[in-house]
Amino acid sequence: MGKLQEFEITLNNNKTVYSPGESISGTLKITIAESIHCKAIKVNCQGVCGVTSKANDVNWTEEEQYYSSSVSIADKGTLKEGEHSFPFKFLLPATAPTSFEGPYGQIFYRVRAFIDTPRFAKDYKIEKPFCMLNNFNLNEAPDILEPSSSSITKTFSYMLVKNGTVVLNGKSDMRGYVAGQIIEVSAEIENKSDKSTGHVVASLMQKVTYNTKKPTIDLRAVAEVEGPGVKGGQKADWKEKIIVPTLPHSSLTGDVLIQISYYIQVSLKYPEVSLILPIYIGGIAVDPTRPSPSRPVPPKPAPRSNPASAPSPSAAPSDSTPLSLPSRTNPKTAPKPRPRSTYVSPSAPPADLYPELPGAANCNGEITKSPLQVSGSQPVTPNAFSYTPGLSFRQSQNSNHASGPPFISDTNPQDRSLLPSSPMSMPPNYMISAFPHEPPPSYEDISNT
Repeated sequence: MGKLQEFEITLNNNKTVYSPGESISGTLKITIAESIHCKAIKVNCQGVCGVTSKANDVNWTEEEQYYSSSVSIADKGTLKEGEHSFPFKFLLPATAPTSFEGPYGQIFYRVRAFIDTPRFAKDYKIEKPFCMLNNFNLNEAPDILEPSSSSITKTFSYMLVKNGTVVLNGKSDMRGYVAGQIIEVSAEIENKSDKSTGHVVASLMQKVTYNTKKPTIDLRAVAEVEGPGVKGGQKADWKEKIIVPTLPHSSLTGDVLIQISYYIQVSLKYPEVSLILPIYIGGIAVDPTRPSPSRPVPPKPAPRSNPASAPSPSAAPSDSTPLSLPSRTNPKTAPKPRPRSTYVSPSAPPADLYPELPGAANCNGEITKSPLQVSGSQPVTPNAFSYTPGLSFRQSQNSNHASGPPFISDTNPQDRSLLPSSPMSMPPNYMISAFPHEPPPSYEDISNT
């Protein structure tokens, strides 16, 4: 080997199978008899997929890289004679597919080491392959606990004259299996012709699709069982078991160059009729207690609730009546500000909020007395019931009792003589005038009378 006596990659614990998301570590050992001038010593970890349209061709038509990471373990300088050991470590991606090798392509992983030497000197490189195993969890497949079933009817002719019909029904116990499990296959054959059928065959098929510009499909049977035929005019039930061998796992996603799928093919040799039962091969077995994920269904929009038909809050909801959210009410618009020139008369408070004033006239023009006056108690001052801003009543400063102008109704003619002739006299009641036929009397006329 000249100067280089030992150039080897050793993985820790001599491990050769790794899982996605796991770390891979090892040591690069170099033993040289003479000093070597090098620009760098690098270690690279890589995962690649390549496919071709010709069997066993090394020139790939399509190539896809899943992972590539490099680390420099020695810089530019002189590597002295003797033994050298350089440790390394990489973290594998969590989405790396399982290793695979077929006639039209492969998915492989490797650790490579390089010694870059100056110009006109010999470069050294070595690689160590390892296997990636991405355990496919069968519980993530849709409807995995449901049996896979199919049916087909075949009409054929024999003896150039007579026609016959064969009905073939097939079913498997589940849709997902791991290596070592048993597939229970059952078939129901109804021969409606006068001629016996050929043997019934159940085969575990592997379908590998290499996605190039013109996809290449590699189909082969990995396990097979056979049973007797059915005589004319008879009906038979056939059951058999298939042991799953160690196989690459099914590809659930379609974003890789190599797709792997499996199915069970149930067929008759005569007449030539067959049906397929799709299944999955994975690394984590089906858990019967775990609910199988179903295909997603787009949610339907909720119907709008009608406020007129909404149930009352006191009614208890029943199980058959779907609950609906209360309808939203539109926010009230803010009130528009009134113009400053508009006069707003004060509104009277509710009758039951304040007691009746002494001597006040009701809506019929009758003078009512306060209950306080009837019982002979001290009368209440009018200012105690004032609610209009700016309205006040004059009171005597030297008297213990409040004295104010009496409340006199204009509708009683006997009380009009009691009206004072001062400028603070009460205005006339215009409701008794003949307006609009004649104008109401003036204020001066009323005061003179």
